[in-house]
Amino acid sequence: MNDRDSGAAPVGVLDVGKTNVKLSAVAADGTLVETISVPNPVLPGPPWRHHDLTRLGGWVFETLAVLSRRHGLAAVVAAGHGSGGVLTGADPDVGDGAALPMIDYEQPLPPDIRDGYSPLAGTFLDRGSATMHGATHQARQLYWMEEREPDAFGKSRWYLGLPQYWAWRLSGVAASEASFLGAQSHLWNVAERRFSPIVSARGWERLMPPFSKAWQTLGPIRPELVRRFGLPAEMRVLTGGHDSSLNHYRYHAAGLRDFTVISTGTWIVGFSRSTPIERLDEHRGMTLNSDVFGNRLGGILTMGGREFSHIAGSNPPTDDAPIEVLGRLVAQRTIAAPSFGDDDGLFPGSAGSGRILGPAAETAMERKALALLYCALLTVECIEALSADRLVVLDGSFLRDPLYAGVVAALLPERQVRFNLDAYGVAAGAALLAGHETREKPAPLALSESIDLARLNPDLSRYAADWRAVARAMRGNRDKFENTEGNLHVYD
Repeated sequence: MNDRDSGAAPVGVLDVGKTNVKLSAVAADGTLVETISVPNPVLPGPPWRHHDLTRLGGWVFETLAVLSRRHGLAAVVAAGHGSGGVLTGADPDVGDGAALPMIDYEQPLPPDIRDGYSPLAGTFLDRGSATMHGATHQARQLYWMEEREPDAFGKSRWYLGLPQYWAWRLSGVAASEASFLGAQSHLWNVAERRFSPIVSARGWERLMPPFSKAWQTLGPIRPELVRRFGLPAEMRVLTGGHDSSLNHYRYHAAGLRDFTVISTGTWIVGFSRSTPIERLDEHRGMTLNSDVFGNRLGGILTMGGREFSHIAGSNPPTDDAPIEVLGRLVAQRTIAAPSFGDDDGLFPGSAGSGRILGPAAETAMERKALALLYCALLTVECIEALSADRLVVLDGSFLRDPLYAGVVAALLPERQVRFNLDAYGVAAGAALLAGHETREKPAPLALSESIDLARLNPDLSRYAADWRAVARAMRGNRDKFENTEGNLHVYD
């Protein structure tokens, strides 16, 4: 039996982000072998700003062929951000397969689309989240397409989430998948495992293909792609899933149970299977997601990376922030009060109210340390809102600086805080799907302990209490502290 047949061969993982697209060869145990990336191209309207699927498709197929020749890939699986889907025709070989261009979710909505959609969106359980900015939700994108382009909409065949669109382009088989529809699509009620009322109210059932599990094989590569790009005819195409849910699956595949995972980057995203539904508060960035098994995942998200940049500036120092700098900021009560961006995050009514209170963080390193401290406090807020899980796992870009995990651990002394320095959790989780039905032992996983900030802990605890008090007081009160003479410093 060769590696391809035994499940030991590498897997190709297509990770479609909003800004960049990565195609990786990943070993069967989840270890990254090689990654190639490209910007995710966006074109202006009409009819709306949209992703260039034609150009991206050529890159995906050509690069997959290259990686397959180098590494003997046995399967390919796609992951994607939860705010993208494609309305398709019946034939993946007609152009890029799309019946209408794929909407760029960050663009503003026309007022009539925004106002017309709102009463159709259903309850929190139907939506799984608050109604967020721009064209974020897939149901809202479908509504926009149907309202503006009814003829093309009426001739369409499928509506596919991003991973399933690429699986369809590769295999010709259309599928729905629980973790992706459960990622704030507003199309799927995770708690009751049914489509949201808007689907039947608008007659969209005809667009929804049958469900497949994220790890299921939909088929081999289509003969047309084998002929045109030299892709291996025997390569399996898996259904794929939501990027953050696949990152969560990575820890499940490693044998972890009853844990909270916090992933950091542009967004701070938290998941826990133990979060009671009644604990979810849509006004604090809390969500109801689905894991790859279709089970409920309590979620929380806030734009931590954007907040970090507002505080630290566009070019923060690359060196680790010294503990002494952190201690000075804590002792002098230099406080970054949320929220700096145009999203409320965890604090309703705080959008655009972000301010630096107390003595100024004057140097670039002080501003970086303050940004790390602020994002660690946001993380603790996320964890405490989500669950009482004893085990907390941190991963993502904030872990490049040891202070971040150190502050989180110091403020959660009753929990077991561990971190994972691998920067490819989505790719690892996606690749591990290929061995889901044959895996005989847990996938390897190396978790580390954070640096010890015990000597700062009493001051950190008092600082955190002050920060929470200020954060709650600042909600919707952006002028509240502006007249405190000598006490307010604002960084543009």
